[in-house]
Amino acid sequence: MSKPLQPLQLLCENHYDWLCQWWRHRLGHGDEAADFAHDTFLRVLRHPEEVRTLRQPRAYLTTIARGLLNDHWRRRSLERAWLEALAALPPELEASPEMLLGVQQALQQLDRMLGNLAPQAREVFVLSQLEGLTYVEIAARTGLSDRTVKRYMAQGFEICLTMLDS
Repeated sequence: MSKPLQPLQLLCENHYDWLCQWWRHRLGHGDEAADFAHDTFLRVLRHPEEVRTLRQPRAYLTTIARGLLNDHWRRRSLERAWLEALAALPPELEASPEMLLGVQQALQQLDRMLGNLAPQAREVFVLSQLEGLTYVEIAARTGLSDRTVKRYMAQGFEICLTMLDS
């Protein structure tokens, strides 16, 4: 007699195609959809006990996928800011390989720092520090109160200082 399928295996088999479609829709192309679907299921593996009691598996997968999508766009934003900064350098300041490595390491550290913030706090911090928006502009764009924007910025700076001290 064959062994019954494990809950995680069932989750993957029943929702993989749907999740790939979800990713294709969000990314605008299918090139990376399977990779992101795979990453989503890897995140599910971190808490396999939750799979047994799922009542709405697609809602659960969507929540995880949205977190990955936010991470993806945040990294893209950092990369874009880095490339724009490099393009703005005068020709006499052409970046050396050492400088490029230093910038890359700094961006990776910034990405780790931002990963410790809640998604909305991370968005506020990026809008301020990378896009140069004022707190009032951030509040208007996100629909948050000025007070919440200030609180999120304080959280962002606190995490940055903590990680820089370590």
